[in-house]
Formats: sequence, structure tokens, C-alpha cells
Amino acid sequence: MFDAKTFLKSVPKQPGVYRMLNAAQQVIYVGKAKDLKARLSSYFRSKVDSAKTRSLVSQIAQVEYTLTHSETEALILENNLIKQFLPRYNVLLRDDKSYPYIFLSAHKHPRISSHRGPRKAPGQYFGPYPNAGAVWQSLKTLQKIFPIRQCEDGFYRARTRPCLQYQLKLCSAPCVGKISDDEYMHHVKLASLFLQGKDQQVIEDLVQNMNAASEQMQFEQAAVLRDKIIALRKVQEQQSVSGSHDEMDVIGFVYSHGIAAVHVLFIREQKVLGSKAYFPKVPADTEENEILSAFLLQFYLDGYGSQQLPREIVLAQPLAEAEPVAAAISEIAGRKVRITYAQRGEKAQYLSLAEKNARLACENKQSLAQKMAIRYAQLQQVLQLPDAINRMECFDISHTMGQATIASCVVFDGQGPHKAEYRRYNVTGITAGDDYAAMQFALNKRYGKLQDESKIPDIVFVDGGQGQLNIAIEQFLHWPHSKKPLLVGVAKGVSRKPGLETLILAHNGRSINLPEDAPALHLIQQIRDEAHRFAITGHRNKRGKALIKSPLEQVKGIGEKRRQALLQYLGGLQGVMRASVTELASVPGISKAQAEKIYQACHNK
Repeated sequence: MFDAKTFLKSVPKQPGVYRMLNAAQQVIYVGKAKDLKARLSSYFRSKVDSAKTRSLVSQIAQVEYTLTHSETEALILENNLIKQFLPRYNVLLRDDKSYPYIFLSAHKHPRISSHRGPRKAPGQYFGPYPNAGAVWQSLKTLQKIFPIRQCEDGFYRARTRPCLQYQLKLCSAPCVGKISDDEYMHHVKLASLFLQGKDQQVIEDLVQNMNAASEQMQFEQAAVLRDKIIALRKVQEQQSVSGSHDEMDVIGFVYSHGIAAVHVLFIREQKVLGSKAYFPKVPADTEENEILSAFLLQFYLDGYGSQQLPREIVLAQPLAEAEPVAAAISEIAGRKVRITYAQRGEKAQYLSLAEKNARLACENKQSLAQKMAIRYAQLQQVLQLPDAINRMECFDISHTMGQATIASCVVFDGQGPHKAEYRRYNVTGITAGDDYAAMQFALNKRYGKLQDESKIPDIVFVDGGQGQLNIAIEQFLHWPHSKKPLLVGVAKGVSRKPGLETLILAHNGRSINLPEDAPALHLIQQIRDEAHRFAITGHRNKRGKALIKSPLEQVKGIGEKRRQALLQYLGGLQGVMRASVTELASVPGISKAQAEKIYQACHNK
């Protein structure tokens, strides 16, 4: 038992962060406090109203703390530790993707593209955008108005003539000199202004150029500029917000039946940049104020770039720790960020819209959770399992004529897909096209050295008939653990139509055909289809890389500069493939020995 009295005697009355650990030395809760002694003492009172706190305290075996200079520092450290340990009693915002940006590179002829991850490359970054769709729509609009290249650098450097994008008038072909450097950079400048929200300045520039072209009798050029102006005005109409607020996030929040939904409305430069719903993982009996406070910290301290934080965050009701939360966000942003509350006016209208979307998202999530619970319950009944299903795994194999074979394993927990646990395996060392050997390879990779019994599934589904299932049976013949999964083969019907699947149970050889409308069958189809999707996506990526890989990349001693010299001197890859050893050796920087190696690589000798 944890000796709370002895421990509390040594705790100082200073701001800091505390970590609560269980008997297995796992961090189960991370908290912060302005006064550590007072905060920690509140957990160990004789009467504690919160069921969540009583459950937490019953598992404490050790408490560690770190002192900080201020409550703001404590908030930032708390957020970092929550992100590191993912404690089970903390509110967790799990977002599996970083936010996308639009990137304008700093090349001689800048490239515009979508970007995720660290912003290390030199250039301009615009965003973040709520999702990839918003980025794609913006890039599509920009391409029609400002013909800036969007191609990869390798493709750009290897061009000897304009590509299809130039023919479609979506690129000005700077790679082959179809546009002057000054004119191209003017397009880049206008695109940059547009992405900064300075649409009116861009339109004024285009109007001046249109009038100048018209005065010089260049009516075709004037017509092109006129069409661009019309397109920009349409974008303005679609994005404009009837208000005077340039930069703010409006947050709608709903917590119902254990599900928390947060809908964020992004407004920048008086435009709706987009919106997105989030579903934080919430421990039972957590108060609403704690959920919203945790969301704000995790969302703004982790998800955004420091220069893209809004100047104002609009909420529906006062936040208990608004001042320290705003201070922590401001410190990360490097400027003041205000937390305000809307009760009337245009902010209240935006907030009403955000809350309406949050409520709808919460209702949809609850409906989905209820459907999933029904499916799990019926599957448990069909398979005659004594306990509830907490974990299922499904395997599938994908290849093309035996090439680029990929095996997939997808995982469903008690609520549905658990994508963080998905795995793909590059199948090697087997006869091409041998699905049985590929399945054996995947199962051995997954379970051959498994030590953590908590990762052992209740059910293992194998996509295939009796042959694939026999491979799984062999894998578990000498299973060293006490818990053993139920093995089920999912065989497609003769017509291979959904609803005609046959389930084959390994432990008794019994076959089951469920009705087409059975919720249990829908769950099996979902996990099987997910395994198939995950496998075929990995296979296509692997096959695509193999197809686009240049034979020049296989030659040792031939780096990027020599490859570019070969492509430019001989007129592209086809010219290199047709060239003789003598012609290859005539390229500057290529020796006779290197030419022979290149020739052999290009002809698979």
C-alpha cells in the first residue's frame, strides 16, 4: 500500500507536475498544480466524491513530482508528459496525422505542394489546414490562376520538353524556359499573397495588368487575366465571412453518454479556412471543464506551428483555468493569445454553428458505437465465446503474379478498428505466388516471438479457406501461452459476393453461414475488408516504387549529378537505354568502366 502520509510530509508548496504510477511502474495519471502539497493532499482525503479519483488512488504505488518556476511551465510540462506516457486516467487527444500545410519552396523556380511533418526545407509554409481535402482544393484553385509548377524536383530537372500540365495550361513550364524568370517569380509572388489572405491586393495587380494589356492591343492576354480575376472573385464569395474578425478559432463542445466531441471552426483573414471534429479519449466520470482544458492544451501545444496559432480562441462558457491555459498557449505562440466567451453578436453565431456540428458529430459517434456493440455481442453469441470480445486480428495477402507480396494484419479492439496496431509485412524467402507460405510467414512474424499476453487476440481471422486456416492451426500447435485465440477462416462463396461468406472454425471444423443481414457477419466483413484494403495499399505502393525506380539508381558510383548529366546529354531515360557503351562514355564525367556498368544495368546483364 502507498504510504500517503509519509509521502505528503516531504512535498513542497510550490508549482509543479506530478506523475502517479501503479505497481507495474506504469504512469497512470499526470497532473499539474500551483501548490503541489495542497493538490496531492486532496487525493488522499478520507472522503472523495469522484469515483474516478477513488479508482485512481486505489492503484497508486508511487508518486513522483517535478518542480517548475510557474504554473505556465507546469502546464507545458504536463502536456509533454501526457503525450509521452499516454496515461489511462488522463483525457487524451489522439490524432494520428500531423496537420497539412501548403509549401512554396525556395528554388530558382519555386514549387508549390502539400506538406506534412517538420518544416525544415527553406521556403514559405501556409496553414495549417484542417485536412488534406482543404489543401487539395486550394492547390487546384491556385494551379488554374497561377501556373506554378507542382511536379517533383527530379521530374522537373529531367525535362527536355514541356509536359502535359503545360498543354493543359496548368503550368508555365519554367523547366524548359517557356516563361521568363521574372514573370514566373511574379506568379509566385501573387500566389504567396493569395495564400496570406491578401486577395484584394492580388486582384488589383491583375486588374492593372489586364488594363495594360488591353491598351497595348493584347486582347488575348487581357482575356486570360480577366478570367483569373473572375475566378478569384468567386473564391472570395465562397470563403468570405460576414464579420470583422481576422484570426480566431471557434470551439463547440458537447459531452454526452461518455463521448466528448469538439468541433473547431478555423477563421483566418475573415475567411472560413475549414473545420474539423475531434473525439478525445475520456476516462469515466471526468468533468467537462477538465476535458475542454486538456483538449485546448494538447491541441494547441502539439498540433499547430507556433506562428499559426490564432490570436483568439472563442468558447461557450468560462474555463476554470483559463488564465494559465492562455498563458501557456501564448508562450508557445510567442505572442498573446486570448480566450474569450461568446454570448451575443457574430461570435455567438459562429459558436452556435460550431456547437451544432459538435452535437451532430457526437450523435453520429454514439450511433456508431451502439451499432458496433450490437455486432460484437452477436458475434460473441454466434461463436459461443464465454467472455466479451476485446481484441480481434485478421490477416490477408496481396500480390500481382507472385510479385511484391505484402501481408497485412489489422486489429479491432472492443470499439472497432485500432489503426495504431495495424502491421504490414514484406514477404520474402518464399516461392512466388505461394499464398500458404506467405500466410505462414506473416503469422510467424506476428506471433513467433510474442511475449506480451495482453496483445494476444481473442479471435484470429484468416482470409481464405481451409488451406489458409490449416497454416494458422500449425502456427498455434505449440503455443507457449495460457491464452489461445479462436482461429476462424473466412472463405468467400463461389460467386465471391458479399453476404455468401462461410466461417470455418478451427477447433471443431464446423462451418457457419450467417444471414446476409446479420450484424455479426457485417463485423466480420468489415475486418476482412479492412485487412484486404491495408494489404493491397501496401502492395500497390511497393509495386509502384519498383516500376518507377530507374536502373541508373542501381549502379554504384553513379550519383544524382551524374544521373542528371546522362539524362540531359542523351535526351532522357529512353536515350540512355538505347545508348551504346561508347555513347555512354562520351557523357562528361562518365568513365569507360562506369559506362559498361550502366549499359549492363540498363540491359539487365
